[in-house]
Amino acid sequence: MVRVVGDNVEQGIYPVKDALAMAEAQELDLVEISPNADPPVCKIID
Repeated sequence: MVRVVGDNVEQGIYPVKDALAMAEAQELDLVEISPNADPPVCKIID
């Protein structure tokens, strides 16, 4: 599970596979920005 943040996304906690699918649907990348948080924080960015 990861916390997803970014523009044009519904922020929340998602399974990694769902977070990757959200990024791919927008043709963007899923980048881990805070690996030590619980859960880790990822951002969908270009």
